[in-house]
Parts: sequence; structure tokens; C-alpha cells
Amino acid sequence: MSKKSQTTGLPKRRRRRSQVGQTPAGSENVKPGQDESTYKSRAEREAQLQKWVVRGIAALVLVLLVLVAGTFVIEQVIAPGQTLAVVHGEDITVQQFRDEYSLERSRLLLQINRVQAAGFDLQQLAQQEPYRTWLDEVNLPDQLGLRVINDMVDDRLLAQAAAARDIAVDEAAVRAEVEAFFGFDPTEAALIGVDPTATPPPTITPTPFVSPTPSPPPTATSTPDAEAEEIEPTVTPQPTVVEPTLSAEEVRQNFVDNEQNFRSYLAREGVAEAIVDSFFERLARERLMAENLVSADSSLLYVDVRHILVESEAEALEVLQALQNGESFADLARAISTDSGSGYRGGELGEAYVGNYVRPFREAIEQAEIGELAGPVESEFGFHIIQVRSKAERDGAELEAQIERAQQQEFAQFVEDLREANRDNFEIDDSWLDYVPRS
Repeated sequence: MSKKSQTTGLPKRRRRRSQVGQTPAGSENVKPGQDESTYKSRAEREAQLQKWVVRGIAALVLVLLVLVAGTFVIEQVIAPGQTLAVVHGEDITVQQFRDEYSLERSRLLLQINRVQAAGFDLQQLAQQEPYRTWLDEVNLPDQLGLRVINDMVDDRLLAQAAAARDIAVDEAAVRAEVEAFFGFDPTEAALIGVDPTATPPPTITPTPFVSPTPSPPPTATSTPDAEAEEIEPTVTPQPTVVEPTLSAEEVRQNFVDNEQNFRSYLAREGVAEAIVDSFFERLARERLMAENLVSADSSLLYVDVRHILVESEAEALEVLQALQNGESFADLARAISTDSGSGYRGGELGEAYVGNYVRPFREAIEQAEIGELAGPVESEFGFHIIQVRSKAERDGAELEAQIERAQQQEFAQFVEDLREANRDNFEIDDSWLDYVPRS
């Protein structure tokens, strides 16, 4: 007995048969066993792929925008406030460092451009100071950056030292420094065209400290005239044009124009007006401190001295013993002094302002009695046996140029000593190198 098929009682689903030789539209690519309902045409697949590509590009652009925004926030918001140095608890920030760097580099470029405009050969001048330093700092950002960060530390230390001495930088002091910076003397300008016998002589305003690197003081050694004449590169400037004498008002207007042009140039270089003002304030503070160290009406000590320079302390002691035993100072100097310049003259350095010598040598001269032998005195050149021949005080009123030089020397030494004395009160982070502008 055959088994009957089971039924559900529902009508059976009828299958549609394709006509002979025909297949459902679009099903020619349907794989065996693939449901026709999940099949997508080529156009649909390409559309989906394109959609995913667009989404991927959009995601990539979004990531890039986030990175750019993050970099901008770090560089423009976070980094400027980061601390690069601390001086007695006062922070020096990245932004302050960048501002000072921009100011100094712009000033250097302006100085270099003016030298070239005057007709000088810059390549020839590059062998001399301060031009060599100017070019090095313009071309080597890290070298300029190192000077700037150290100058900023020194300025903070100097400001505190000035306050301790009750030296205040007021508006009048800053204005006087601006005038001196541009070579304008209001007293001299006012006397143009006036009978000089009818008015007291004008006062001369010293030039400001504007050199990027202070010149070192002269050494304790000297050389004979024949050897001292160093052959320096010569420069040939453009022919000098004689201009007519300007009136007092024209001189003043030139000063106003020069200051405005200077400020406009720095503004174009991205230096804010406040940074320029702080630059002149710094110069004024340096001037006041220098004048505090050496008064304009000070007397200056001039000395006539001779010395014998040797390499070691033991040699110096032998020289001293020989002199005390009656040996000729001049003969010993000619025979053994390593300072050949003065040695051939018997060790004679002649009469000179005491500030011309390096500090240990200068201090020994100041303390020594006339005729006495002093030493051994150690300096960067070796060991000296010194004899002072004479001392004389000269009125500073007659030696204005020397007074200014003395102020610069004393100021440079003061800053060096101030920095050394405050070694534990300031700290410079090595990260300053990462924030030196490279363009």
C-alpha cells in the first residue's frame, strides 16, 4: 500500500515557469545556490562602493582638521604660555621669547641693510666685529636664540638690582634714551643758529648700549707700535655728499621721522609696539645703572705700570725672588716675559686708564703702592709680576669719552658678576631650542 502524501489543507504554491530559453531579468550573474533577493546589480555595487569611499575621505578630512586644529591650539594657545626660564620666581614664556627674538633679528637685519646701503662691502666687513656677530646671528637662529634667552634673564636680574638701588626708569628716562638712540640732542638742536657765547655749552647725551654683543675690555698686554699695527680690511664707502646745515626744526623733524620709520619697520616685521617700548625701557635701565656705577663727574685713575708675564705661578715666584734680590726688572722682562709687546720695552706698559686692563690686573694696580712689587697676579693670560710707577687722578669732566667707556666696562662686569651671584636663582629650560623661529 502506497503511502499518501501529507497535506496541510492549504492550497499549494504554484511555481511560475519561465518560458523556454528565458531566465529572470538580471539573474544571469546569480550564482548557483544564491538567493535572487540578495543579489545586487553592478550599478548598485558601484554606488555602494562610492558611498564608502566618500565616507572614508570625509573621515580622513575630519581627522586632518582635528590634527590641524590641535596643532593650532598647541602653537597659538598652549605653547605661548609655557615657561622657558624662571628668574627669582618670574616666568619667561615662549611668547615673550618669540617677541624678543623677532625684535632682535629685525634690528640686526636693519643694521646690516644700512651698512650695505652706505656702500660698504659686507663680505669684507664680515671679518670684523660687530659685523661678524651680526651675520652669524642672522644666519644661525640657535646662536641668536641663545643670546636672546640669556639677555632676557640678565634683564630680569638687572631690573631687580636696579630696584634694590632705588633706580627707577620713568617716562623721561625712556624718552631721553629714545633721543640718544637716534642721535638727537634736544639741547644742541635748540642752540642751532644761536650765538654760542650767549648760552651755556650744551650737554652731550652718550650713545646707547645697542651692540648685540658687548666688546671685551682691553687686555693687560700691549705691543710695540710696529707690531700693534694690525692690517685690517679696508672698505671704500660711497663719496660723501655735503648737505646744507639744517635748522633746529628740521633736525627735530628728522628725529621724529627716524623714530617713526624705525617703529613702522618693526611693525611690518610683526613686532608689537609694546615690545618696542620695552626695548627702549631696557636701554634706559642699562644707562641709569651704568651711570650709577660710574658717575659722569667721577675722577679717573691713570697709572704708569710695568709687568713681567710668565706661564706658571712657580715661574712668577722665581721672578719675584730675583727682583727682590736686585735683578733688573727691565732685563728680566726682555729675557723671559711672554708678553713680547711690552717685553722688548723692559715690561713697560706706559700710562693708561686703569679700566683698560682686565679685572685681576686692574685690582692689583689699584691696591699696589707706587714702586712696590705686586704678584703673582693671575689673569686669563698667565701670571704677572707688576710694578706701579705712578698714579694720577684726572677730572672726569675733561674726559667724557673715557667716562662713557668706563661706564660700559663697569656695566658689563656688573652684569657678569650679577649673573654669577644669582646662579641658584634662575633656571633656563633646554626646551627653548624648540621655540626658536626658523623663518
